[in-house]
Amino acid sequence: MNTPNPKKKNLISQWAFDTRPILGRLHLWLEDIQIEWIRGKIEDELNDCISFTDDRTERMLAMTSAVTALGTRLFGRFGEGRGLDKNALNLVKKDADAISAYTMSESLWYLSRTLPENHAIMVCLGEGLMPKAGETAEMGANPLLGFGRIYARPQVAKFLEECVHQMINNKFYLWEDFKHAIAQKGITVWGAAIDTLENTSRFAKGDETGPMSLFHLFDQPLAITDQYEGYIGTLVLPKAVVETAACDSLLVNYFTDRKKVVTAIRMTYPEIKPGHIHVWTLQGKNREPRIGKLWEEWRSAGAHLVDENWKLPTGFSPFTDSGTYAPTFAVNTWTDDNDDIHLFVVDGYAASAEAMQAASLSTVLDIDVSMAVFSSKFALRYDKDAASMKLNPDAEDFAQQLKEKIFEKDIDDELIETYRQSIYLARNAGIPLEKRTITADDLISEKKWQTLAASGYMLPDPYSGASGVTRISDDTYSVTVRLSTQKADKLITFTLRLLEPFEESKLVFSPLLNRFLKGEDFKNRAVKISDSGRIRNELQTLCSEALEHIEDKMILYFTKIPKATIGQKEQNHLQQILIWYKENYPLWFEWLELKF
Repeated sequence: MNTPNPKKKNLISQWAFDTRPILGRLHLWLEDIQIEWIRGKIEDELNDCISFTDDRTERMLAMTSAVTALGTRLFGRFGEGRGLDKNALNLVKKDADAISAYTMSESLWYLSRTLPENHAIMVCLGEGLMPKAGETAEMGANPLLGFGRIYARPQVAKFLEECVHQMINNKFYLWEDFKHAIAQKGITVWGAAIDTLENTSRFAKGDETGPMSLFHLFDQPLAITDQYEGYIGTLVLPKAVVETAACDSLLVNYFTDRKKVVTAIRMTYPEIKPGHIHVWTLQGKNREPRIGKLWEEWRSAGAHLVDENWKLPTGFSPFTDSGTYAPTFAVNTWTDDNDDIHLFVVDGYAASAEAMQAASLSTVLDIDVSMAVFSSKFALRYDKDAASMKLNPDAEDFAQQLKEKIFEKDIDDELIETYRQSIYLARNAGIPLEKRTITADDLISEKKWQTLAASGYMLPDPYSGASGVTRISDDTYSVTVRLSTQKADKLITFTLRLLEPFEESKLVFSPLLNRFLKGEDFKNRAVKISDSGRIRNELQTLCSEALEHIEDKMILYFTKIPKATIGQKEQNHLQQILIWYKENYPLWFEWLELKF
């Protein structure tokens, strides 16, 4: 690409130099880069770091989001699930999640080799363990980057992995012990909340907007001690609304009647009409038992519930079947052509990773995010459901309390056990259950924290108007990433060229095990010692629920791999692959133990 401007040449060269480990690993060439400042413009774009990381790390994180979006869009079977039955659609979704999780993980691994020697990135919250709308438990976990995944130099990573295994397996090893251990070693741990493919169903069905990769990095680990994914109620408002209401002794949080929330909004913006308060919330028949009352409260107060027939200020139509994170960026006021003021707010619930990511934007976007912990079931109204999570699951009268105080009727033992396990899951992971509502501060050990939010857009984003992956020529594509911090906010559009033919590039972006399961000859392929690390990493991504970690060993239980995740035929093939590696390269694979 012709770039006669010396400043532009220098900018491209600097980004290419700083991100070359990721570009080289994925066989990509950086052709061009465009930066659009949304807030806090920095004039010197060669020295434009806006986060707590250094310039190079920040650029590597932006490129991580870019290549994840690009690789998933090109090679993740986009649109191939349209018209398929639930099980077939689920397999397409899992293939897409596998590409996105693998690409981000590989990028973070190469990034970690450039971190300061005593630094590490630790995944604290991931998304993919929990069945979502239209899914069932037997479909199994989606490929994901979840709790305890460490990206650091080898010695640091090994030490932290031992600490994580202690947190998971030793009930006497607490968060304070982990915090003390890393402080003694002088290690700086940056925590991450990750959803490598948001709106997976929309991606698999080929919808025109929405799919994206989400990566939030914090300057400290989240105070979470085990794998966790649950549902969390969220109410997202401009901070000015909550503060104005407080000055008039009106408490606004997740459990405030929405009529009072409308009152608080009109106290803050006196000229606003109730019908110009636009409320984005997840909709659908399966969500009505949980949040249908919230819909009624907003409607009775005269507010407008957003649907797909309405137009956002960006000119796009929103969607309400999924995607609770991106609408957070649209929470704000604007005036229309008649100078009437409008306000966009977000209400309802989200999966835990998305909820925490949205909550951590509170200091970035000047918003207030009030949260409440929910169970995994949709049997109760939101307030009753949140109250169930405050019961003591070890109490002798737990079942009686659940029946009499929460359900107010008789329920079966299976449902009682489901609620008990929801509480155990949250409690064991260190999710605070004592408080009625929580904020981002409650999930971070130190109350002073910073975050870097990176969004890679696979398809256009209705809420910000950002473009998705766009084909420029046969081998060249543009991809947009949004970087948001307390300091500034910007859109970065990369132009990236594939250095290999399309089918060869597909192999570059595909997990090794996926390639073997789809027919590639693993026995006659040149084996490298790096295969050991890649397969270890991929097993943690592809079938985390079937793994057990004991000291240096990783035990894979084939009986725990759901058939809907990996079919029986593919499981048999996976057994052959792993047995062959263990027999032929025993030293490289001594960490792996197989149970059939």
